[in-house]
Amino acid sequence: MTLTTTAVLVPLLPFLGAAAGLLLGGRAPGFVRPLAVLPTLAAAGLAVTVAIGQGAGPATDIATQLTPTGSIPIDLALHIDGFAALLAVLVGVVASCVQLYSTAYLRDDPRYPSYAALVSLFTSAMLLVVYTGDLMLLLVGWEVMGICSYFLVGHYWETEAARAASLKAFLVTKLGDVPFLFGIFALAADAGTFRITGILGTVANGGLDHPTLIALLLLAGVAGKSAQFPLHTWLPDAMAGPTPVSALIHAATMVAAGIYVVARLLPVFAASAAALVVMGVMAAITMVGSGLAALAQDDIKRVLAYSTVGQLGYMLGALAVGDRGAAVFHLISHGAFKALLFLGAGVIIHAAGTNSLAAMSRMSGLARRIPDAYWTVTVALLALAAIPPFAGFFSKEAVLGAAEHAATGAAHGIPGAAGWTVLVSGLLTALLTAAYATRLWLLAFKGTGVEVPDHGPQPAVMNAVLWVLFLPTLALGLASPLLPDWFDGRSLAPTLTTSVLGTGIALVGGLVTYAAWRHTTALAARTPIGAVVTDPDAPPGLAEETAIATHAPVYGSVAGAPDPADPGRLLLGPLQPHAAVGFHLDAVYSALFVRPVRAAATLVRFLDREVVDTYVRGAGAAPRWLGAAVRRAQTGNVQTYLGALLAGSLVLAVAAVLVATGTGA
Repeated sequence: MTLTTTAVLVPLLPFLGAAAGLLLGGRAPGFVRPLAVLPTLAAAGLAVTVAIGQGAGPATDIATQLTPTGSIPIDLALHIDGFAALLAVLVGVVASCVQLYSTAYLRDDPRYPSYAALVSLFTSAMLLVVYTGDLMLLLVGWEVMGICSYFLVGHYWETEAARAASLKAFLVTKLGDVPFLFGIFALAADAGTFRITGILGTVANGGLDHPTLIALLLLAGVAGKSAQFPLHTWLPDAMAGPTPVSALIHAATMVAAGIYVVARLLPVFAASAAALVVMGVMAAITMVGSGLAALAQDDIKRVLAYSTVGQLGYMLGALAVGDRGAAVFHLISHGAFKALLFLGAGVIIHAAGTNSLAAMSRMSGLARRIPDAYWTVTVALLALAAIPPFAGFFSKEAVLGAAEHAATGAAHGIPGAAGWTVLVSGLLTALLTAAYATRLWLLAFKGTGVEVPDHGPQPAVMNAVLWVLFLPTLALGLASPLLPDWFDGRSLAPTLTTSVLGTGIALVGGLVTYAAWRHTTALAARTPIGAVVTDPDAPPGLAEETAIATHAPVYGSVAGAPDPADPGRLLLGPLQPHAAVGFHLDAVYSALFVRPVRAAATLVRFLDREVVDTYVRGAGAAPRWLGAAVRRAQTGNVQTYLGALLAGSLVLAVAAVLVATGTGA
């Protein structure tokens, strides 16, 4: 089997599995799980085969014209290089883990057949995005992922939260997709082709007429799909879906697609210094804002969601300083440990006996009850915080090293402002990341909230998946010396300056959070039930809280009061309530867009009902009244007709006499 044939089968197998699952799921329940798992596993194996066959050699390109369009042709094209080969392996492995995990996590869900089929379709669409060499085919996979996310996020459609989250995810990403579509058309118009290789050749020859406009249009779509400021608000709300879906969206599909597209088309963005600066500023705001928001969340999945937003900001920052190797390296590394974190969170939630209980302040005694999740999630959090020697350290340091390189002016064609922006915000985000990762670990595994009854051992397949993802989380960083040959040839080795700064800042963030947790826990332990907590070190407005338990209160049990043992409250101070709601960005959108649109809709409805319908009803009323009058004359009584005839004749005779008299005069 040739490399290209194998590559075609990689996205095709999950697609066929999805089609078969949708057709046979209700009729042959015994085939649902094999149809969900086996095609995805086979696709992952074939993706590994393609990666080995492709290696670090020249890119593989093959194309055939799909249909003549009369202008710019659309091709069925494959473009497989080191970036595509490795990312496809990530997608296949994570999707296989999600499908295996879901067989246990959703084993009693009556809608599991449709869920599994949509996950397979989601996987197929992302693999199409990764392997395709034509932007129109990429757009097909891009949009299929959007509709899959709508259905999967809204899987628990009985709940208002899931319905609202799915609709929000769909609308916000579509808001970015509109300029993204125009950007693709403008890019193809300038380059004369939708083929990625042809576009990059045009850029290399200086053939783009509107690089800034095209780059900003494409960046709007990336902001929506990859949850970057200001279109990131859909991602935390998308946690209303099943936890395995969150792992898939955050680690290997959907949000990774935008970063990958920018990496593929980076020369287009690099052709405009203004676009790179905008990208750097967007990444900086996203990183810092999401880090602060994550430090204020109580729901474990929302913490991880904001964490994903911030890590995507790192990737976009690497692209803003012109290093797509560092961006894709962090994308792959993040995919491994973030999938582990979400699936570990699923085990934590499953241990509580529900699919919705995720408040960290309610957790207690979990470290001894779910040891597999405890150890694997601990390592994943260390990787997230970029502590050596775990994978996150190497990939994040590659990003910071690229930013330092650009900031010092050593990167040709990259504005120094973009480098400094990414470097400073990246170091600050390293501090915040370590802080919220430490807080999550302390509250989830060392908390003293309400200990729910033990629901028995976790399904073996769920624990096994955690250990599978544990391996790349632990060891992927060791592959960093080999990756430059697969990418652009740039070194991904950590630099001394950023390594010392980044690791030192991360350690400070973790230690300060631990000290704050010890302080707040000791304060809560000294407080009797029902007493008023007065903490002279607490920020203004948060100095008094009512204790509702002997050691640590249950979050929200008294008028939604925050947990006094939460270090995030102490660290953020008066910023905490604002960070907890995402700095009111949804409220701003509601005031600027939602309310005016609703007011306009109300006005249109009034005009339609009271003005347009009035004229329509009036136009129908006149003939109706005339018909009613004529109908009354048709009585069927002969005497009435003769009387009317006589009366009419008399009127005509009188009229004739009057006319004749007037004429004679």
